[in-house]
Amino acid sequence: MREQIFESAPAKVNLALHVTGRREDGFHTLHSLCVFTELGDQLFAAPAKEDRLTISGPFAGDLPSGRSNLVLRTIERFRLKFPDHLNGGVAIHLEKHLPVAAGLGGGSADAAAVLRMLARMSSPPVTDGDLFSLAASLGADVPMCLFSTTCEVLGIGERLKPLSMFPPVHLVLVNPLTPVVTADVFQRLSSRENPPMPTLPEALDRAAMLSLWLEDTRNDLEAPATEVVPAITDVIAAIKATSGCALARMSGSGATCFGLYGSAPAAHQAAHDLREKLSGYWVAATPVL
Repeated sequence: MREQIFESAPAKVNLALHVTGRREDGFHTLHSLCVFTELGDQLFAAPAKEDRLTISGPFAGDLPSGRSNLVLRTIERFRLKFPDHLNGGVAIHLEKHLPVAAGLGGGSADAAAVLRMLARMSSPPVTDGDLFSLAASLGADVPMCLFSTTCEVLGIGERLKPLSMFPPVHLVLVNPLTPVVTADVFQRLSSRENPPMPTLPEALDRAAMLSLWLEDTRNDLEAPATEVVPAITDVIAAIKATSGCALARMSGSGATCFGLYGSAPAAHQAAHDLREKLSGYWVAATPVL
């Protein structure tokens, strides 16, 4: 096993999220366009006598460091599936930069980053198929976070279609620092059988084309999430009012909202203006990977 290794855990943003049905097992089927950002949590792993987790960063206090943490559960699941692949314990340090329960897939991204690190530490090697299967058992968002690439997502999150082309765009993320329980949002969903997203253009290589396509999409969880966190309405309105904003919408099950911009200067100026207008909220500008 090598010395300390590093993996980033990029934030996941749903540019569009259509709820298309509900299976007999209670899981909802989705049709979504997901992107990942340069902004994310940072994770480090090193050999140790036993498995352990330490957490730092601006949102460290919002996470448990014990066995209820998804990072430690991920290590446990990896050892169960691959009992002879790790030599000794693993010490994980998580720098938590993303707000918790925010609709950015932060916990899933952390779990996926841990899987990538453990696969790098593993001897013998772990196949991509086995790692993907393990990711799917940890949560619906973990498989897409495992690859952290722009993709069309179907099913409950396990069917991924990576996009071969995507324009360089920038996001401003705003969260009112109110955690949202995903189950509470789905419980308030008025319709669970909704139309899927329109067909994606084959050559999605220009920001203007992306913006035009997104006009015919939605986030079906935005309305029920706003019942839980009414501030979402004001956040979206504030983002829409910034210069250069092509689209303002909520991501995932909330409460993080995003603005879409065509350039880094426009996004950074918008973030600056929003920090002044929405004092006490979390605001960040970031490019899409």
